[in-house]
Amino acid sequence: MASQTQIVISASRRTDIPAFYMTWFMGRIEKKFFEKINPFNQKKSVVHATPDHVHTIVFWSKNFKPFLLGRFGEKLQKMGYHLFFNFTINSDSSLLEPNVPQLSERLDQLKELCSRFDPRTIYWRFDPVCYYRDQSGRTNNNLGDFSLISNHAAETGIGRCVTSFMDHYPKIKRRVSLLSGVSFIDPAVDKKIEVLGCMEKELAEKKIHLYVCCEKELMDALPGSSSIRGSSCIPSDDLVALFGGTLSLAKDPGQRVKDGCGCRVSIDVGGYQQHPCFHNCLFCYANPTGRPAPSLL
Repeated sequence: MASQTQIVISASRRTDIPAFYMTWFMGRIEKKFFEKINPFNQKKSVVHATPDHVHTIVFWSKNFKPFLLGRFGEKLQKMGYHLFFNFTINSDSSLLEPNVPQLSERLDQLKELCSRFDPRTIYWRFDPVCYYRDQSGRTNNNLGDFSLISNHAAETGIGRCVTSFMDHYPKIKRRVSLLSGVSFIDPAVDKKIEVLGCMEKELAEKKIHLYVCCEKELMDALPGSSSIRGSSCIPSDDLVALFGGTLSLAKDPGQRVKDGCGCRVSIDVGGYQQHPCFHNCLFCYANPTGRPAPSLL
């Protein structure tokens, strides 16, 4: 293990690399560097990606099937990289997440991921919690499969669930305005606290701890008896505990620290424009393509 402070590569908050771009990712690993593009000013910088420089690669995905079939994780581990996973598994909804696999398939992926890699290196994200009016005018939410998912997560050894409530970005409002009769609802704080309390209670019975992502207002409003904690989805302190080595434990100034983001510093190698996401989730803050997912298998 190298003695200098290493880095964490995030792959990626901006797109779904395990689902759509693993061939590209492995190509960059072979070249031993990534070209990082700043999404605000488009300036480029080089990120060295050799195992002596990279402590851990954190993968974010809603569909790990291509990653698992290609055995990319095993290949990366053999090269000397440590791996960590943020797996978002929400309830089935063709309206909210039209191009993700069926829930039964995603639960099978979670089981397979946990069988190949240490469950301690896998966070299950139920994210975001959404309230909305559908085309029929009914008020709905996406919590319907939460109990089913949490049962499967507990069986596989998952110990942490990360959640948040949907952020109402202007681009999302513009996107939803094109759908007749559909609108998102932002529940009151007391309603959100009630929902989190129900989630917390259910998960505690299954020995899963609940964490919230970028929800400082809710954290401040939680009762003192609550066991809910703020999340760090790039948890460098945990990565060092798991794998050893040396990492910066500074919070990432490029994230929403004021809103309660606990992520430690990392370098994200995805690109909004270079790697469009084909999941086309209705609540997405990134840049959905509006096109069907390509066949990658």
